Amino acid sequence: MEDLSWGAITLELLRLFLPVWIALILTFVLSMRYRRKLGLYGKLFDSTIGMIGFAIVMFWVYTALFAPIIVNHDVLSQISPLKNKLPGATAPDGSHYLFGGDHLGRDVFSRVVAGSRVVISIAPLATLFAFMVGITLGLPAGYYGGTLDTVLSFIANLVLAFPVILLFYLLVTPEIAETGLPQYIAVVLFLMPLLFMILLINSRFYVKPQLRNIIVGLIVVVGGWFYLSLVSETETRVNLLPQVLDLIHVPSNILIVFVSVVFVNSPTVFRIIRGLVLDIKTRDYVSAAQTRGERPWYIMLWEILPNARGPLIVDFCLRIGYTTILLGTLGFFGLGLSPESPDWGSTINAGRKLLTIAPYPALVPALALMSLVLGLNLLADGLREESLKD
Repeated sequence: MEDLSWGAITLELLRLFLPVWIALILTFVLSMRYRRKLGLYGKLFDSTIGMIGFAIVMFWVYTALFAPIIVNHDVLSQISPLKNKLPGATAPDGSHYLFGGDHLGRDVFSRVVAGSRVVISIAPLATLFAFMVGITLGLPAGYYGGTLDTVLSFIANLVLAFPVILLFYLLVTPEIAETGLPQYIAVVLFLMPLLFMILLINSRFYVKPQLRNIIVGLIVVVGGWFYLSLVSETETRVNLLPQVLDLIHVPSNILIVFVSVVFVNSPTVFRIIRGLVLDIKTRDYVSAAQTRGERPWYIMLWEILPNARGPLIVDFCLRIGYTTILLGTLGFFGLGLSPESPDWGSTINAGRKLLTIAPYPALVPALALMSLVLGLNLLADGLREESLKD
């Protein structure tokens, strides 16, 4: 069989991404139909920039979701005759490498699609954890001030003063990993989302103790098991659960990368939250809540935090983009993730060695990374534009 032309490659891409196109169309149709009932998300569709960014981001989200039915080759299978071949190259079995083959004869297209799952699964979740850590510590620091604010701000500034890339190098190197330091950090950081949920529910239903106790009890039991199972791994320095109860197994390299991203992002989120609280706590509605006798955590979580949602949502989108770049940087330097991982950073690093001979193995994942970060930035701009209208 002959190699595919660019026209045939385009048609094949349209066919393979059909589930993504259908999901995007349904998302936009339903969102446009009910946008007036969807708050800030609905207002996003009044912004052209925001819609473009949202479309790009959701394209990669749906690509990651439907990756198993989009990829047309195993990401680890190697076909020697297709090493460094151009896009559209034909395999011996008659299939095609739509974006060519890399230096080991692996399908670049399938690896880029599969790599989106790594990015989409780690970056948003790590950013969410970083926000929960930053919110849990930033709210009391800004609200109470004093010694608590001084100590927490000093720790945050200490982490921020350290070069980010060097900090990543230290946390993901095998020598540091063997000491168990990333797991010890995970024990502390992963406790924050659980603490945040308990404080949120306790402050909201404080006047309904029976309902509060039931919900908090469920959070402690279910969330506590999830927390212990997440940080506990057999044959490591942190083994907190019996093997029969430890049902969540995160590969050590993924856990180290996840912890590193949360640890690096949390101090920045803390500073943003603290600054917003220092401003908002002087508003009249906060004084009114204090006059009514509301408890401090109720004021922080249900009066101050909702009124800071605009800047936080915008920063959340931007920070996912920063995290995506950090993940790409780690993969590029071969840190954290396994060498055979199809993540975009590792793929770019593998392809750069023969860039002048075969540019596609490095160019395609680089464009994918660029497009996702661009989409997140445009989405953040759209959200900022609409939030300022409130």
